[in-house]
Amino acid sequence: MLKEYPETHISKLRLGIHKETIQLVKTHNEYHLRIILHFSTNIICFAILSGYFFLGNEELVILNSWVQEFLHNLSDTIKAFSILLVTDLWIGFHSPHGWELMIGSVYNDFGLAHNDQIISGLVSTFPVILDTIVKYLIFHYLNRVSPSLVVIYHSMNE
Repeated sequence: MLKEYPETHISKLRLGIHKETIQLVKTHNEYHLRIILHFSTNIICFAILSGYFFLGNEELVILNSWVQEFLHNLSDTIKAFSILLVTDLWIGFHSPHGWELMIGSVYNDFGLAHNDQIISGLVSTFPVILDTIVKYLIFHYLNRVSPSLVVIYHSMNE
């Protein structure tokens, strides 16, 4: 094939291949730079939130007292209904597509390549583990606050 083309076509072909190779290297480098920037942004956000959590105790104490006062003024039935509503909306198993979107966006935010098998594995296990942990924390908290609320919550959950 090279014998059929004059020397000018071969040099143009080599120049085109060289330009395309440089463009591919630039694209590859930009992708890795974007991964590093996403990861650094996540680390910085985590550091800022952690610093605010540890240094902003006064604001958290005020918020906690307001939430405690609000919750104590509710009836046990309303508390149980609110807990069920929030946990089913937040953790609910009836939305695997929503979990795929959330886990996929977090997965991509950390700069990882999209992998359907890993995301499917996380979608099938993460909500179950999270639901178990949240139910344990709810029962642990409710047993201390109001044993009658545990009975109402359990009967509403079934």
